[in-house]
Amino acid sequence: MPFSSNYLSCAGYELHYTEWGAQHGRTVVAWHGLARTGRDMDELAAHLAAHGWRVICPDTIGRGLSQWAREPQTEYRLAFYARLARELFDALGLDAVHWVGTSMGGAIGTVAAGGLLEPSLKPRIRSLVLNDNAPELAAPAIARIKAYAGEPPAFATVRELEAFFRQVYAPYGWLSDAQWRRLTETSTRRLPDGRVTPHYDPAMVRQFDHQPDDYLIWPHYDALQVPVLLLRGAESDLVLPQAVAQMRTRGPGAAGRLQVIEVPGCGHAPALNVPDQLEAVTAFIEAHAGA
Repeated sequence: MPFSSNYLSCAGYELHYTEWGAQHGRTVVAWHGLARTGRDMDELAAHLAAHGWRVICPDTIGRGLSQWAREPQTEYRLAFYARLARELFDALGLDAVHWVGTSMGGAIGTVAAGGLLEPSLKPRIRSLVLNDNAPELAAPAIARIKAYAGEPPAFATVRELEAFFRQVYAPYGWLSDAQWRRLTETSTRRLPDGRVTPHYDPAMVRQFDHQPDDYLIWPHYDALQVPVLLLRGAESDLVLPQAVAQMRTRGPGAAGRLQVIEVPGCGHAPALNVPDQLEAVTAFIEAHAGA
């Protein structure tokens, strides 16, 4: 399934995104996780495009091919990411979309669809898929993520970097050798000394220091008025069962609009690359396509 690589200006930055199924009228926005890029969504985007969906997969600023923040302390945070999303929607004329977000991408989707920060987004997001994300995250898991993301290693060869990715992202579950290679090649930048390192701005992890409660977003979750699907990695250390239990009693959970699927064989976060996961997301979006 072919896709195009595109750039536009959002909030004063060049934002990169890939677009799949451009010929289709129905739209999904698929947003990646903290230290990742939009190319993580390739399998999901190809699957949805084959089912008649246009799919937009952005790189958040500081990741992939998008520009890095000039003011990391104030721009690597959910409020600014929601502004990026609003300007992306405006630039592309997106009036009715379904949002799929992995980890950080799920949090951005929650604050976008909640409408407390960017009110114009609330009526434009018709359903929300949270891939191993909740309005409250486990502190030990955040510390683990900070440890590997805040000081990214550098290696002499791409193969060494791939071995690192295979280790640190083992909780993603099964990936083929070709998928691991693509993950590596789309997540690699070369340093001035010739070594290779993950393709993101290490300063983006300062979000956890300067905005320690940025991912405590219960008010935004409570404000959601759309159907929500939570895919929780059965072995996730970030989304704990007690957080899921609380989600069931608040916001869309209390209103009967929350569906929860435990994904076996995965921790944080399912890679959205195997049939069971792809079909679960597609079925949920299709069920609410008329919303």
